[in-house]
Amino acid sequence: MNQFITAVLTSLSSGAIYALMSISLVLVWRSTRVVNFAQAGQAVFTTFIGYEVTIRTGSYWVGLFVAVICGGLVGAIIDRFFMRPIFKRVKSGPIVMIAPVVATLGLLGLIQSVIGFIWGFNYVSIEAPVSTQGYKLFGTVVAFSPFNLMVLIVVTIAMLLLTLLFQKTNIGLALRASAFSPEIARLSGIKVDAVRTLGWAIAGAAGGLAGMLYVPGSYLHPNAMDVLLIFGFIAAVIGGLDSLFGAVAGAMVLGFAINFAASYVSYKLVFTTAFALLIIVLLVKPNGLFSSSKGRKD
Repeated sequence: MNQFITAVLTSLSSGAIYALMSISLVLVWRSTRVVNFAQAGQAVFTTFIGYEVTIRTGSYWVGLFVAVICGGLVGAIIDRFFMRPIFKRVKSGPIVMIAPVVATLGLLGLIQSVIGFIWGFNYVSIEAPVSTQGYKLFGTVVAFSPFNLMVLIVVTIAMLLLTLLFQKTNIGLALRASAFSPEIARLSGIKVDAVRTLGWAIAGAAGGLAGMLYVPGSYLHPNAMDVLLIFGFIAAVIGGLDSLFGAVAGAMVLGFAINFAASYVSYKLVFTTAFALLIIVLLVKPNGLFSSSKGRKD
């Protein structure tokens, strides 16, 4: 019984972090039709900034806030001065779909190299603001701690704020309109390029938040977010790359799948389970389990 409860709780906690990375990928995909593989590098870079602030101020929460803000700034800068010029220069042919993705891969390598140059390649850690010791359940310590509970609460608040932003504000309406039909959005007076930059900024902020929530249970180094990027991408594909709800739902499905496989079979099957689930979804429903029926009109 304890094993089952532990698996459920850890699935929720890990799924919540995957959801943040998944959302950051979906936001960029919806606005530009590009899978931003550089998101892992962005998240590590902003998390290192959060790490520095945490060390100097002694406050994890100040570091978290700065990481989220810096994540947004980095995302906006990348879109404005890196991705937008690429889109303007690559306008036709097969390279239109390939060049931006290759560019994000190149950017990932560049960011990780810069991080290594500045901070080195040693593993560092960020002390959690609350205990990471598991709760006692029926006299047994389970692998779910106050920090895991904090992660769930913070991610839930972030999801609610994003939902309110997209569903209840003019900014959210502009983001959705620009993603669904850029040309009609332009005719309506929406500054699509600026809105897309805002989408990249929100995605970067989500990545910074994911990094600061992920590292206290792990270690920070230039490649620290690679696995998180993989799981976030798989979750986005499972849920549907055009759906924010799908990003969250896919992350939870993935979290439960790999944690139950690790708990009841073997931890060695974590990646096997993740990729097997991805392949099954692609074979059964390529657009994702929770994808909307209508895609974006270009």
